[in-house]
Amino acid sequence: MQYVRVLPPANNLIQGHVVLDGSKSISNRALIIRALCSQNFPLEHLSASDDTQALQAALENLPPVIDVGAAGTTMRFLCAYLAVQKGEFVLTGSERMKQRPIAPLVTALQQLGANISYTENEGFPPVKIIGQPLAGGVVTMPANISSQFISALLLIAPTLKNGMQVQLTTEVVSEPYLDMTLQLMEYFGIKYQKTAQNISILPQPYLPKPLFAEADWSAASYYYAMAAFGGKVQLHLSGLRENSLQADSALPQIMQPLGVNTRYTPAGIELTRIPVKMPDAFSYNFLHCPDIAQTLAVVCAGLHIAAQFDGLQTLQIKETDRTAALQQELAKVNVLFAQHGNAWQLGFASDTLYCSQTPVFETWHDHRMAMSFAPLAMILPGGVVIQNPGVVSKSYPLFWEHLRELGFMLNFYNI
Repeated sequence: MQYVRVLPPANNLIQGHVVLDGSKSISNRALIIRALCSQNFPLEHLSASDDTQALQAALENLPPVIDVGAAGTTMRFLCAYLAVQKGEFVLTGSERMKQRPIAPLVTALQQLGANISYTENEGFPPVKIIGQPLAGGVVTMPANISSQFISALLLIAPTLKNGMQVQLTTEVVSEPYLDMTLQLMEYFGIKYQKTAQNISILPQPYLPKPLFAEADWSAASYYYAMAAFGGKVQLHLSGLRENSLQADSALPQIMQPLGVNTRYTPAGIELTRIPVKMPDAFSYNFLHCPDIAQTLAVVCAGLHIAAQFDGLQTLQIKETDRTAALQQELAKVNVLFAQHGNAWQLGFASDTLYCSQTPVFETWHDHRMAMSFAPLAMILPGGVVIQNPGVVSKSYPLFWEHLRELGFMLNFYNI
């Protein structure tokens, strides 16, 4: 097993320029749209993540067996895409992927006439798909598990003979990601109608149009954590936009009260530390931006701010059970993270973060665990050790390289 010991820059100085990768969420949606379009067109600044690489490879070849590894978005989007492609396919993934539910999407596609069956456990990948043209029509779906299920359906909707009307039977989780899908579809010429519980898309062609994927706000969250823990901070992050399609662009508003100021520039953003009286407590509902919940848990731990986290219900079906992972890893520095009703409370067992020796944080095969906990090196004497640092390739392959460029000292070793 590989580990990396992370030590902070001298005097916790965070100064430099980071060119962020393209958004994985935007990249994967755009790749499916291009595959469904009658003409090819350029996509620039795509994510270099494992998830996007897996989707690109699958779309280029469409082999009879497609293994997406741990790529959840790729699994869901391909399931719908393959259902309307001629051919016979088996869609599979990692052992963790085989534990992540896909039944709501499969059931919805079956309502439309898709030929999909489970090859191992009912309701979970792998699935066998015999692709064929689908007429479309009305489909009902619960929306409280993953917005990716709905997005997968919407992406293929314009290509169906009768289009599609999606009737949602529950409250939508991560709704901004659903809006991202619709706005990207609109960029490529698709018209739609959307109400609180109903989305209608008539049959119509995608129009070829070049796209430059904006940078990844989820990746930016780790630099916000570094800025919150830093001494002097002057950090430029390229490619981020104020009027973003991404839900995680809420970060500037979330982090301002915690002492991190965001200034928009023509090229991206600039982060600086500002003097503020830290709040006695932090509270936020992460229902629409669950991917930054781990980062904010670590930020609150490092700043010693009690916190309440709402809207974490989707975290249990991510790359790992992220709430359980946070609970176990935060406990290593005497931080309590426990569920109370529908919320999670963060509190402290001592007046300061405490660990008798350099803490070794397990990543639980989850890229966001590795990147969320790395900034704690700026708070703890002796830094931190991160297990399985290579897991960051799932969404941000250059993470460790960028930390080194900012002056962090990294020592990789194997045990």
